[in-house]
Parts: sequence; structure tokens; C-alpha cells
Amino acid sequence: MKLLGILQLSSLSYDQIEKICEIAEEAARKYVMSRVPSRGISDLTVSIDLEGTETLNISVDVEVKLSALFKNINTNEIAKNSVKASFDAIEKYLSEFKCQSEI
Repeated sequence: MKLLGILQLSSLSYDQIEKICEIAEEAARKYVMSRVPSRGISDLTVSIDLEGTETLNISVDVEVKLSALFKNINTNEIAKNSVKASFDAIEKYLSEFKCQSEI
């Protein structure tokens, strides 16, 4: 979980919340696919949870299961880095959103 004190969840519209989730999922999937060919991925699950009233709390969870042919790849490292990629993408979107709202 990461705290993003930039915004309150209540200040976001449904479309903005949906966009944050889409951006996070896309970034995580893109990262995993950049490290492992799609044929090597048995299962990829990305979960995003947003909550909070005072600050925006976002939780991103990535589970990666690879086929037996790719057993030497560290799936924990890939999952961890894909979560980081998700937060980087979310922070970029929120900083752009914040700049636009100040105009």
C-alpha cells in the first residue's frame, strides 16, 4: 500500500478512479510482458484498491505464475517491480491531474 496525500478519494470522480485503476493495471501488465514472453505466463493477476478519506491510499497487488519452461525467472522480483511501475504511472497521472486542476 502506498499513501498518496496529493488528493482525497472523495475529490475524484468515478471516471478518474476508473482511470487510475486502468493506468495501474496497464503499467503492471506492460512491465511483466517486457520481462517474460506472453507464452511463458500461466497466470497474471493485478488487483488495485483505492480507499481513504483524508488521503488517497492505493494498494496494488500483482501475482505472476509462469509456465514450467520459465522456472528460473524470479517471479517475486517481477511482481515487485511491476507494482513499482504501477505506482510510477499512477503518480505521473496524478501529478498531471493536479497540474490541470490548478489551471
